Amino acid sequence: MWWVRCSNLQVLSIKSSPNVTDDSMINIGHGCPKLRELDISYCYEISHESLALIGRHCPNLKILKRNLMNWLDPSQHVIVPTEYLNACPQDGDSDAAAIGKFMPQLLHLELRFSKLSAKGLALISERCLNLEYLDLSGCANVTSRDIANATSNLKNLINIKKPNFYIPRSVFHTDRYGHWRLYDERFQTDVFRI
Repeated sequence: MWWVRCSNLQVLSIKSSPNVTDDSMINIGHGCPKLRELDISYCYEISHESLALIGRHCPNLKILKRNLMNWLDPSQHVIVPTEYLNACPQDGDSDAAAIGKFMPQLLHLELRFSKLSAKGLALISERCLNLEYLDLSGCANVTSRDIANATSNLKNLINIKKPNFYIPRSVFHTDRYGHWRLYDERFQTDVFRI
């Protein structure tokens, strides 16, 4: 029972840990009540249920990092195999609902490449009113308008990273349009910004 010895633990980073599951998070939630910062980025076996449990049992949590791999870029699936991603689908809105309901004291939240929608973002913004930092980089399912609407009531928000990523033109099969290649070469751009 290692978590019994960690009752004073305040910062925990277990990012990129494929063996960390919801069962592991139960032990962390019950054994680390003083947790202030948690990084569970790229841990695909952790569900929204763990987020709810951590929120209930770790009332001092101020920083949560729940970043995911760029699911829009197949070249990154070499790092995390597609079969693994498919076996552990992430529901961004369920994560957002758990964060909003059980972690209203958050100051810093990172959700890079989450699949949350405008509805999920609204659930976070309605309850996490003290947010100072919000990273939504790569969240393709929310628009600038969604972000503006959801964050308008976050008076303490100092820094927000909006979805600003690139999709290679090859994804759009633009090879048949030679003028795009000429444009890219002339102006040294190879991205399409959303």
